Amino acid sequence: MLLNTILLMSGGLVQALQLIAALSLLILLHEFGHFFFARLFKTRVEKFYLFFDFLFPFSGLLNFSLFKKKVGDTVYGIGWFPLGGYVKIAGMVDESMDKDAMALPPQPWEYRSKPAWQRLFIMLGGIIMNILVGVLIYTVIFGVWGEEYLPTQNAKYGIMVDSLGKSLGLQSGDKFVSVDNRPIARFHKIVPEIIFSQAKTIQVERDGKQMDIAIPAGTVHSIIKGQKNTFIQARIPIVVASLDKKSEAAHMGLKENDSIIAINETPVQFYDQYDEIKRANAGNPIVVTVIRNHTQVVQLHGVVPANKILGFAPKGPEQYLQLARIKYGPLEAISKGFTFTFDQFGNYWSQFKLIFTSKEIKASESLGGIVSFGKLFSPQFSWIDFLTLTAFISIILAFMNLLPIPGLDGGYVIFLLFELITRKKVSEKVMERATTVGLVLLLGLMLYANGLDIFRLFKK
Repeated sequence: MLLNTILLMSGGLVQALQLIAALSLLILLHEFGHFFFARLFKTRVEKFYLFFDFLFPFSGLLNFSLFKKKVGDTVYGIGWFPLGGYVKIAGMVDESMDKDAMALPPQPWEYRSKPAWQRLFIMLGGIIMNILVGVLIYTVIFGVWGEEYLPTQNAKYGIMVDSLGKSLGLQSGDKFVSVDNRPIARFHKIVPEIIFSQAKTIQVERDGKQMDIAIPAGTVHSIIKGQKNTFIQARIPIVVASLDKKSEAAHMGLKENDSIIAINETPVQFYDQYDEIKRANAGNPIVVTVIRNHTQVVQLHGVVPANKILGFAPKGPEQYLQLARIKYGPLEAISKGFTFTFDQFGNYWSQFKLIFTSKEIKASESLGGIVSFGKLFSPQFSWIDFLTLTAFISIILAFMNLLPIPGLDGGYVIFLLFELITRKKVSEKVMERATTVGLVLLLGLMLYANGLDIFRLFKK
């Protein structure tokens, strides 16, 4: 019943609910990772909170909880500031900045009294948990649904390209061969390979001959800025899958399974041909010729809306192209879950480092806040999409927390590694100052990223 209710909600609300559910779950599991190792090493945990019960990062401002309950030595609660969460571990310099407690003599149950290797595991607990969550979710996905993808060689109609692809010299109908002379086995990896390797050429087959298409400077920037990760797509025939009942397509009489064969008496076979003519006729009358029920030829009359959207969805590549499908047994799914998780971790590192190494990628166009995260979720709920994205966000959280910034887990890990190597403990004063600086930096980054989201919304 709940799932049916979610499916009836608007797309934006469905995205928001998925975002809240995914982040809440992942934050709780991340903090549980710290909690687990703290309790394993008999360290007292004073608070376990989803969200902050103060105005982050100012621990003394607006202190109140939406819910809290003390069980044993730990207060479990839900804070009012809905970005993140935390566990307050006794005797540790953290976001709570409890200087009064730190001024007292160390106690056996406190974090600061534990050996450095135990403190290291406590700090890595959240990252370890996020990685394990990624492994678990991917294992479930591969075990239940298996894996499905389009082998590049099975794109039998070739590729279809948008204006960016055409500007490079690509043509719809070209058959993809390689990137910088490296074959790409899976079609969906073509665009990421172009971006991550900052490729210089694309090889295609056209009219039976192989051609080198140069990728000029600025192409990666255009892909990222315009979010055109689909500027190269598999070419498919144009057949109606579903319609918006209030759209121009429905008004002119288009029906599901109609196969479009001409626009304004110009023959078309593929989606890109239809789309090009439709866009050129925005605001003008249009005659769409279709084959209905495999035999009946019907002409439909309408007007192309100013937004160039008739209001129907075409059938996808899976209807026309042979996809590869892999089923996994329980042990195979576990193995695939591990390897895929670490592949995704590596892919995210490749994306992240491009911000600093590529001249074509700007932080202002690549970074995003809570709105950007929400838009990653599908407006129509499906378990596989939700789980896939939740697993990837878990990997992102693991990666971001590993960054060596004071206030994040990675910042504490750096201090602990220094202690393990030099046998010299970093003073609590240094830790406090570094944590303060780190938290201010994190606040600035958070405001910047969410500010970019707001700017993009108003810019539209």
